[in-house]
Order: sequence, then structure tokens, then C-alpha cells
Amino acid sequence: MKLNTYLAGLGLLGMMSLAVACSDDDSQELGMAPTCMDGMMNGDETGIDCGGSCAPCMDGMAPDFSGTYEQQDHMGRPGINTVLSADMEGEASVKDAHNASIPSEMTAAFQAGFQARLEAYHDVYANLLGLDPADVNYETNILGLDAATLTTYLSADVLEVAPDAPTTYFNPGTDNDNDGRILVPDGDEIGLTGRTLRDDVIDISLILLFGGAEGDRFSGQDLDGDGMQDLPRLTSDGVSLTADISADFPYIGAPE
Repeated sequence: MKLNTYLAGLGLLGMMSLAVACSDDDSQELGMAPTCMDGMMNGDETGIDCGGSCAPCMDGMAPDFSGTYEQQDHMGRPGINTVLSADMEGEASVKDAHNASIPSEMTAAFQAGFQARLEAYHDVYANLLGLDPADVNYETNILGLDAATLTTYLSADVLEVAPDAPTTYFNPGTDNDNDGRILVPDGDEIGLTGRTLRDDVIDISLILLFGGAEGDRFSGQDLDGDGMQDLPRLTSDGVSLTADISADFPYIGAPE
């Protein structure tokens, strides 16, 4: 369920923030000497409030920092790397290389490949429908982004921040300054400004990739009225967020 993804991400962020905020340096700067009861691994401790000059750590309490560490995933925009990384048989994994990159280098390294894969998907669907691939290309999406611009956004796996706009993974239909434009990313109106807990990030991504100008280009339409889908359903994974998430941290919904 998508709630699990959000909760796992919140938990990871919480641990990361604690790791940063609870360093020995922070304690020194605040004028607080490390103790064996401060809930932090500081001083000469080998675990949290244990080891060194504190009481010995029990089995399993001391963290093991041996080995080699490497960056595994970004997940700013879940699923994008999986969908658009263009791995070929016999080649090193583009997905893994993307995950190990830093955001400032991602666009130059991966945008062209992401765009090519996006267009290749449309060719596949054209062939399945018995159409000429030249006639079934990516269509500028509901946010007004052409293929190059969209994949430029998506290849850098980060979430943009718009301090003066609503936080949203996707919010078409809002004309903030009544100038007739709907969230066109031209500097003052941006449609990709972070993520809320109730944003259906997979469906939103699929809409931006395959939904075209109206957001429903490939939505399993029955074109001839025979009760059968004539177009593939590409704008949804068919899984919705149903939990009623609380408004307060840790934003947990009731079990279902």
C-alpha cells in the first residue's frame, strides 16, 4: 500500500535528521558535555549511552560501521528512475548509476536517455495498436511540458521547492494570478513543487508521462462502444490511497 512508502520515507528522514542533529559537535557547541544518559552516541561511547567510559553495551546495542557504504537510491520522485532508465542487456545498470549520482550531474548524464525511453514507450504502444509509431509520440502534457522539458525535470531526482506556491506533486487547474495560465512552469507558476502525504505519486507520474494535454490520453478508453478497452490504461496503476492520515506528526493513518 502506498501509505507504507510514505511512512518508510518519513521514518528514514527522521533517523537522518537525528543523526545530523545529535552529533558530538552539536553538544559541544551548546556547552553540554556528553553523558551516559543523553540518548546520543557521543564522547567515547561505542553505542548509544554505552561503551567506553559508560556501562558496557549489551549484545546488539553497539552499531557496526565496518564495511563500505554507497548511495543506493534517491526517491525524490518514486518510480521515475525505474520507468525511464534505459538499461540494455550487457550494459551496466543505468538505474544504479542514476541512484549513485549527485543531482547536479544527473540532467547532463541521464536526460537524453530518459527522453529516448519515453518516446520508445509510445512506439511500443503504437505497434500494439497497429498504428504507425511516427504518429504516436509523446504529447505535451497537462502542465504544458514537452518531452525534453519534462525529462529535464525528472532526470534530476529531487523535489523543487516553491516558497510562494502551494506544495503539491501535481496541481493542474489552478490559475494563481488569473492570467489564463494553468501552472505553466515559467518561474512564477510551477506545477511540481514538492509532495504532500496524500499525493498519489505513481498515478501523477503516469499522467505526466502518458496523459497528454488533458491528462487522460491513454486511460483505457473504449473508442468504438463495444465495451472493450481500445487504448491501454497508462495513466494509473489502479491503486489508491485510502487511509485517513492524521494531520499531526507522525502522520499515521488507522490500520486497514
